[in-house]
Amino acid sequence: MHAIRVASAALLGVTFLACTAPAALADDGSDSNITPFGFAVQPSTVVAGGQVSLQLKRDSGGCSGAATVSSGVFDTVSIPAAQSSATVVVDRNAKPGAVYEVTFSCGGTTGHTDLAIAGGGSADVTTVPAQQGVDAGVGGSSDGFDLREIGLGAALVTGSIGAAWYVARRRATPDNS
Repeated sequence: MHAIRVASAALLGVTFLACTAPAALADDGSDSNITPFGFAVQPSTVVAGGQVSLQLKRDSGGCSGAATVSSGVFDTVSIPAAQSSATVVVDRNAKPGAVYEVTFSCGGTTGHTDLAIAGGGSADVTTVPAQQGVDAGVGGSSDGFDLREIGLGAALVTGSIGAAWYVARRRATPDNS
């Protein structure tokens, strides 16, 4: 009887840990930004009609040929093998506050980055790229939770603990067969 109680407590503990551990959600396209070459859009925020520089880092040898850069907010651009950057003009009809995906393709490899359109005047434009560390955040462990999900999780954990306690504490009834 003691072994059953120990096994029940261990199983309850493992279940509790499995239910309360943050889930790791993977985006299907998460590997699309792992490229043998580096790329960037500078500045990363611009007003509609402004210019951006499309930059390739060819020093790692991952992109030795011509590269193609495309987005819904400017015409597709080809960066020749002898160059590592190009300048484009963002469409004047780009929606303020929108974020557009910029796709870099070279040698069959594709990577994506974002270009934000400033919502107002030139005060919103990043003119000099800021040198910052990585924005690590909390890793998605608390992003997207709301009180309803937390309450439901707490109710499930409390219910499972209560059920385990009830089963462990109930008295054995005699068999009437």
